[in-house]
Formats: sequence, C-alpha cells, structure tokens
Amino acid sequence: MSQASVRYIVFFVSMIGLSGLLPAAERLDLSTAVIVVRPEAGPAVRKAVAVLQEEIEKRTGLVPAVISSWPTAPQTVIVIGLQSHVGQFVPDSVPQVRQRAVPSAEGFHLSVNKDQQPVVLIAGRDERGVLYGVGMFLRKCEWAPGALQIPMISMTTSPEYPLRGHQLGYRPKTNSYDAWSHAQFDQYIRELAFFGTNSIELIPPVSDDDRTSRHMKLPAMEMMTKVAASCDAYGLDVWIWYPNVGKDYTSKKGIAYELNERDEVLGRLSRVDHLLVPAGDPGDLHPDKFFPFMDSLAPVLRRHHPRAKIWVAPQAFRPTNDWLEKFYDYINQKPNWLGGVVFAPWVKTPITELRDRIDLSVPLRRYPDITHSVSAQYPVKDWDQAFALTLHRECYNPRPLAMKTIHNAFDEYTAGTISYSEGINDDVNKFVWSGQDWNSDENVVETLRDYARLFISSSHADSVAHGYMALERNWEGSLAVNPQVEVTLAQWRRLENEVSGFGRTQYRFDMGLLRAYYDAYTKRRLVYETELEMRARDVLRTAPDIGSRNAIASAGRVLERASERVATDYRDQILDLGDSLYEKIGSQLTVKRHGAQNRIRGAFLDGLDEPLNNALWFLAEFDRIHLLVDESDRLAAIEDVLGRQDPGPGGFHDDLGAAGSTRRIVNTVPWEKDPGTLKSSRIAYDYRIHAEADRAFPLAWKRQAYAIYETELTFNYDNLDPEAGYRVRVVYGTKGEKIQLVADDVLQIHGLIETKPKRIQEFEIPHAATADGNLRLTWSCGEAQRGVQVSEIWLLKN
Repeated sequence: MSQASVRYIVFFVSMIGLSGLLPAAERLDLSTAVIVVRPEAGPAVRKAVAVLQEEIEKRTGLVPAVISSWPTAPQTVIVIGLQSHVGQFVPDSVPQVRQRAVPSAEGFHLSVNKDQQPVVLIAGRDERGVLYGVGMFLRKCEWAPGALQIPMISMTTSPEYPLRGHQLGYRPKTNSYDAWSHAQFDQYIRELAFFGTNSIELIPPVSDDDRTSRHMKLPAMEMMTKVAASCDAYGLDVWIWYPNVGKDYTSKKGIAYELNERDEVLGRLSRVDHLLVPAGDPGDLHPDKFFPFMDSLAPVLRRHHPRAKIWVAPQAFRPTNDWLEKFYDYINQKPNWLGGVVFAPWVKTPITELRDRIDLSVPLRRYPDITHSVSAQYPVKDWDQAFALTLHRECYNPRPLAMKTIHNAFDEYTAGTISYSEGINDDVNKFVWSGQDWNSDENVVETLRDYARLFISSSHADSVAHGYMALERNWEGSLAVNPQVEVTLAQWRRLENEVSGFGRTQYRFDMGLLRAYYDAYTKRRLVYETELEMRARDVLRTAPDIGSRNAIASAGRVLERASERVATDYRDQILDLGDSLYEKIGSQLTVKRHGAQNRIRGAFLDGLDEPLNNALWFLAEFDRIHLLVDESDRLAAIEDVLGRQDPGPGGFHDDLGAAGSTRRIVNTVPWEKDPGTLKSSRIAYDYRIHAEADRAFPLAWKRQAYAIYETELTFNYDNLDPEAGYRVRVVYGTKGEKIQLVADDVLQIHGLIETKPKRIQEFEIPHAATADGNLRLTWSCGEAQRGVQVSEIWLLKN
C-alpha cells in the first residue's frame, strides 16, 4: 500500500507534541533569523518566501529580513531554494547541503543545524517542493509573540501520490464558502498547500445550485476567476467540476448553447489543468449522449487551455448493467481528450472492479465524500440516531481515524485524490486526507498536532490534537451510555480556559469547541427525553384505573415537559459559538439567523432541539384515541400503542438502527474493507427537520438497514420452533424502491413490489423455510433501483 519506506529517506522529529517543554539544546531560536534566497529565484520561490514572512508575522509579530547572499557576520539563517541552486551559495561548512538530495517530484529537504552556524535549510526538488518545505517548516515551529523556535529536525520527503487536492465551491449549498472574500479563499488554499495539496477543484456558476446568495461578496464568475489566479500563483493545478445540468444535449441548438456557456467560463480563467465531468449526480446522460458531448467539449477546452484533459465519472443514481457496460466500452477506446476516470459517490462499481474493467493505462482518481455524515458515500459507522436527527449531513465532522481507514482501504488503486466537499465543516478531514496522500503510513495524530500547532496554539498542539480525536470517539456506540462525551467536553472546556491570544481568535478552535458542547447537550437531552417517554408509558399503563382520556392527557403533559430545557448553559454557549463562526467565516449554521440555504445541510443548529423521543408519534396517537367513542376501544388502542413492538410469544422483533439490532444481518465484508458499503449493508437515517409527516410514525421508522443498488440484505434466525408456522411483518424504508423477498435463497415470500405506498406489510413464511429451526431472509431490489431499506422486522409465530 505505502511506498513511504522508500520515499522517506530520513524522517526524525523531536518530541514536537510536547511543545514548550523542549530543552534549548533540542531547538533553534529563530527570533533574529534572516531568510537567504538567491536573486535569480523564480516567482514561485519568491512567493513561498513571502508566504513564510507573512505567516511568521501573523503569529509572532516578527518579520524576518530577506537577503540575497550569505551573511558575512555570524547569524541565524533560513535558506530557501531549489535543491539544484542552494549548493551554489551555501558554504560547504553547512553540513545539510551535502544531505539535501530529494529523489522525487514535489519533494523537499528540511533540516535544522547549529553545529557551527545556526541554519535552517529548505530545499525543494522543484518549485512546488519549495512551497511544501516552507509549509512543513511552519507546521513544526513553536510560536509566541516576539518568539519563534523550531525543533532540531531533519527530513527528506516526497509525496506518495501525485494527485492531492480538494474541491472548493463558491455556491450557496456550501453554507460557508459563499460568504468568503477572495482573501479568505487565498488564505485557505495556502493553508491546504502547507499540508501537500497540489490541486484545487472549482465549481462553475452554473451547477446544481442557485447562482447567487445574499452572502456573496462577488459574482460567482468573478470569484472563480480570482480563485483560479490564486491557485496559479501558488503553482497549484486548477480542476473544474463541471456537471451537465442543462436540458438538451442532443439537438444542434442545445449542444451549441451548452458549449458556448463553457467557452465563456473557460475563456475567463487564467489556468485550467483538468475538468471532472460526472455522468450523473447531478445530470443524467446516457453514455451514448455523454461521450459524444465530451468529444464536442474537448476542442473548446483546448482552445483556451491546450494541455488540459477531461476526466469522467460513471456516477448515476439508477444505472443499468447495459449503461455501465457502454460507459466502460467508451473509456477503453481511450479518446485523446481523456485524462482518467474518477471513482465518486454513486459509482455503482466497486473501485477494485473499476480498476479491472478499464485499461491499466487509464489512471483512476478518487473523489471521496469527506463532508457528509449521513446519506453519504462514507457515512459514520453505526451513528446514534440522536446525532443523525440533530447534526444532519454537514455538521463539523472531524473523523481522523475513519478518514485514514477509508483512504488506505483503496489508495493503491489510484493516482490520488481530490475530495468532495460542501464547505468548511470537513476542514479537519481535508488536512488528514492530504496528509495520507503524502504518506499513508503517517499517524493521523501527528497531522493533527501540526494542524493545531500551526492554526491554533503551538503550546497546546498535543491537547488540541487529542481533542479532535476525542470528538470522533463521541460518535462511537450508543450515545446514552457513551462516557466519552463528558470527558471530551471537559478536555475542550479546559482548552477554552487555557488557550488565549492568537488561538482563541481562530475559527478552527471554535468549531471543535462547539461540537464538544453540542454532543454533550444532545446526550443530556437524549437521556432526559427518553426518561420522559418512559414516564409517559408508566402513566398509560394506569389507564384501566384512571380512565383512558385521563391517562392520555396526563401522559401528554409528561411528554410536553421536553420544552423545559436541560443544560441551558451548554445551549447558550453553542448559540454564541455559532454566531461567532458566522462572523468569522460566514458559517451559516441556521436558516433564519445566519441565512443558510436549507436546514438539512450545514445549518445543523436548526436541529439543536429536534425531538429525541417518540413524543410526536405518541401525541398524534393520543389525538386519534381521544376521538374513539367507546372506553373499551380507547383502552385497547392504548394497549396497542404500548405493545407496538411486541412480537408475541415465541416471536422476534428487530429495530434496525437501535443499539445491537444488527446482530442478525449477514455482512460478508467488514466495514474496514468496504466503508462505502457497496458489498455490505449500512444503517441509514431519515434526518429531515421538523417534518410534519414525522407525526405519523415512530422514530424506529426513521432509521433502517440499507443495502444499496443490487446488494442483498440478508437476515438470519436460529432456534426457531421447527413445528410452528411463522409470518413476517416488515416496515420498509422511505425510498420506496421495488423490492423482493426470498427465504433460504429459493422460496419466494413476495416478488418485486412497490414499497412506498404501504411501508408496513405482512407475509406468510413457507413451513419448509423454518422446518430445521433456522431461517434466512434475503431482500433484493430490481435492476436500476437504489437499494433495499428495512426499518423493522417482526417474525411472528402463528
């Protein structure tokens, strides 16, 4: 998987995690250092030098002078240049000069020495390597007002993968980037480059989104032009994600319109290296239309950017096998405009099979969804429903260990990555992923220490790094019994008190702190509201004694006590931090307060008080029961509500998505090898906020086992009564696909049926399927369906 053992010639880092505790002998004071760069250095090298000066000044107030020749008087020196040049002006007495050889493109040598003269050497194999060397230097420095130090380190390193990038879209859907200025984009691109990014993917003004928002500082095309120029100034490749969202790609008039629109965009950009054009999501072009349009697009692209290539992704929500065969047939003809193929969300073919189906000379790129937590290419594994209901798809989501696992599961099949991102919410994941693309053996906590040291506080680098790791552990297992949540909040609250100055002004600190409070608040609410539901159930059981209408009225009052909020100090802090983040980076965490485009994406504060128990369903049932005329009918209805999940004597009930309920599901591929669940199942959630339809069904129906595309969902039962007959009651999911069910692989329970009109259905099980005391149920969907969803199952004994 990793070739880092070859490419990392030397990599020694002193105990950088213990910032501030290193003895003077193990670090070099750079407070009075000067930067030496040759006068013939090119603009990219000089850009790297200017970046270094600016970043040092932001954190320390120091501005190192730049000189063009070796100082005559003893002085601490930072040497920056190409490896082919530095030996021409650095004295032979500087030992690093003889050890600076960098073997591969974009690599660099960074070393610190003070044996004879204090010298930091940053030597790049090429101009990008110089920038990455400056970035690593900044990542390892220790900062304070008026002070700058660096540990005694020596490393020579080159990237493991040639493609390392992220998508930055200036559009309303991102719920943050649309509020940014050009200066903020420029700074963010610079910071990504510090961690090895070499490509930025932009989105044109016409996409699957509104063209403008109230937050935009500039028109979309003008901002795109400026951001592309920034990428070029840093020497980074410019990609464009260019979906086909028009209506006519067949007629001459329609094609001309689409090509003219692209001609205008491409002609205004100073640099374009590649286009990524998805076949779907958004858009929906059959390969027989898609590839001829690419043939027409290629000359338009080359007219403005002669060396640019087009990469394509076989994305489609409902592809048939014929659709896929034709797509790969076109690819294997290797048109001259083709740069490669992209493995993206909603690509049905697993990446290992994709590599086998296309010619080996055609490179693959990954386009991983690192931004979404649910309803995603890589959803959070076994996420608690309380988080899905409140945090939704695009919350602040540091997942360092998951990102490393997902990256390393398939990295050897591709040339690298440009991630799919919808905003700043996945900021930590971007830097972790870039770190893994540079060296897939790197421990993610080391990347996080660099991230915290550079962006927040060098004296708290290890504590902040572990704070982000702790946030990921908050999402492991059942929230109600996860003790990590309180530990994580305690750690972040201590940092809240200790971090000051530069660090406390940084949005990245606020993002982590907000999540710590949010998770703790959600846990407190979950425990409280679950207890209210239990108390309401207790009241309902007294209905035969106090009367049905008295019981439902009393139970309703208990459930309505959820409006009496708990942990209000946590809630207040969350809202204050949300406002702070809006002011700092335009992070739109609410629709009304911050002007987010919609609630189910980045506006997760709108889910802060989303109900976490079945109160809405209970209250709707109470309204129905109250209208019944006879007391006996009302009492029977209350008993049905209380016993909704009861499978009866000898029966079984499984609530798929509840803790431990997936034990019957047969997954032949572990998550670590199939994190996108193309060969196994996942737990999925309906995460709509304040939906009126939610009153019609319990929370259990808002979660489901989900096997996507034609992957089967298989359930095993054992220890059944071989003499008895059984029937199965199923609550199907919200997608409403055509689904069929068989027992023991051969006995049909029902053929392909529409599941949306009637989510809950019941079927007899042939006795032959249970006669041996075991039962295997397998659901599958028809071709070109999006998959199987099952929320609840009762196996009822006749």
